[in-house]
Amino acid sequence: MAKENFNIVTLVNNDGCFDLQFRKDTRHERTNSPTYYRWKAQFIVTSPKDNVKILEKIKNEMGCGEVTVSKDQARFSVQKIGDIAENIVPFFRKNSLSDKKKKDFELWAKGVEVIQRNKGKYLASWKKNDICTLIEIHKSSAKYKTHPRTPKWLDLAKSLSRTA
Repeated sequence: MAKENFNIVTLVNNDGCFDLQFRKDTRHERTNSPTYYRWKAQFIVTSPKDNVKILEKIKNEMGCGEVTVSKDQARFSVQKIGDIAENIVPFFRKNSLSDKKKKDFELWAKGVEVIQRNKGKYLASWKKNDICTLIEIHKSSAKYKTHPRTPKWLDLAKSLSRTA
């Protein structure tokens, strides 16, 4: 068991990602295609598709998530906020990551708490403080990312924090 945990931690240190993003989703199947904005957290581990069995072991160990394969890459991801809060966060609180990845995880875990606390609420009804906290976490975590992406909808989230 300890060896398995070591392997998961090593793999996550090298190929794992703690992702926090502000998203725009359009429901095309609904009349007038309404648009929704939301905060989303996800945990991802990628590897060459030859290592898909290792990702399946991680899925079994974590007790949640999905493993998918496309082209030459296999991907394990957990996107349900309940699974992240109940399985992923406690696992990495018990099994410490390396310095840079640990700092990224700690910021992300704070974001997960905010999203979990507001689960099921419309974004417009969130406390202004919670939106501001997520924006700050998003900005702060960029320095721990290998390839940080430019956020598309963060300005909208900032405007929500001013009106909430």
